[in-house]
Amino acid sequence: MWLSNLSLVLPDRVVENGALRIEGDRIAEIADRPMTEGMDCGGRLLFPGFIDMHGDMIEIEMEPRARVDFPMEVALSHLDARLAAAGVTTAYAAVSFSRGAKEGERRSFEHTSQTIRTLHALRGHCRVDHRIHARFDITFDNAVAVLAALIKDEQVDLVSVMDHTPGQGQYRDIERHITLVAAREGISEMEARQIVATRIAERTRPQEILLENLRQVSELCRAHGVALASHDDDTAEKAHLMAEMGAAISEFPVIVEAAEVAAERGMFNAMGAPNAMRGQSYSGNLSAREAHARGLLHILAADYHPAAMLAAVMILAESDPKGLPGAAALVTANPAKALGLSDRGHLAPGLRADLALVERGPITRVAATFVAGEMVHSLGRLRGRVPARSEWRETAGVTVLS
Repeated sequence: MWLSNLSLVLPDRVVENGALRIEGDRIAEIADRPMTEGMDCGGRLLFPGFIDMHGDMIEIEMEPRARVDFPMEVALSHLDARLAAAGVTTAYAAVSFSRGAKEGERRSFEHTSQTIRTLHALRGHCRVDHRIHARFDITFDNAVAVLAALIKDEQVDLVSVMDHTPGQGQYRDIERHITLVAAREGISEMEARQIVATRIAERTRPQEILLENLRQVSELCRAHGVALASHDDDTAEKAHLMAEMGAAISEFPVIVEAAEVAAERGMFNAMGAPNAMRGQSYSGNLSAREAHARGLLHILAADYHPAAMLAAVMILAESDPKGLPGAAALVTANPAKALGLSDRGHLAPGLRADLALVERGPITRVAATFVAGEMVHSLGRLRGRVPARSEWRETAGVTVLS
């Protein structure tokens, strides 16, 4: 099947009025002129499908309000549709093991491990290629054994290690954190201050225990070929430590110095697309736009809003040295490389036909999404039709781009 009359976002350039042929689940050919058959895409942009390495949405879908639990099949189905509508074709659902969560609560090791196993069992019924990103709080000793069992059972595709104790990492500015807690919970700052003080007391652990937890997790990942990421690196020393532990990705570096060290040590810096779209971090940390301007931004993640990925790419394309192809790499080629996904991330013959067709205008949005050659989302605005697979045939006499 040909997708024709579109602008192809290739790694090094944008080809106007081109075409792309899908055969089975793969990209078969790319041409520098439109075809007279297949689907007329009306001049829209064609990107590789977006790869989201960190999306917190599944936990919110499962508990849309405090203590209101939704079954996984309902939560995952809704999230799956949202991701497809945002052009996300590969999504790493971030689920957390956190110290302080009570048995059965969200982020307790019982609840999270069951969430991972259920998500793993259901992902074959989804439109998008769902993978599992286990967020491990290094202050939570009991979860080490649970995480080990999940990794050995091949239930986990990515692990990030974090410490959300107020006073460091994402919450290094305690006064700002207290203000945010008060606003989120609808309580006074005095009450919020007490909550934060209690969290610090509960989470504070001897440094040698934290390092031992970190060592065990990093060795588990290395032994089983699971990618490891650090989280909220807030000092150059922490970035160096995580590089030595084998982390391939530095998620949401808090300060420029940490991002610089991570890049120097060969790690990919990943930041939130909402941060890049808005131009600032909601918690007052490093701006994704500043990191991009300094050449320190390698990956954009949905974080908590998948639609922000396309919006952020279009904004950063205006200042990226490589223009739109450079900005698009932040959600396609770069996360694919960081996560070892060698079969996707580019528009190139032989790779998976994971595609995001984007229409520009007053509202720039994803018009259609293809996963492994199958259309999984459409606004219904395409002028052509999708032929049945029995009608697909090879077209000769076209110029194919290498």
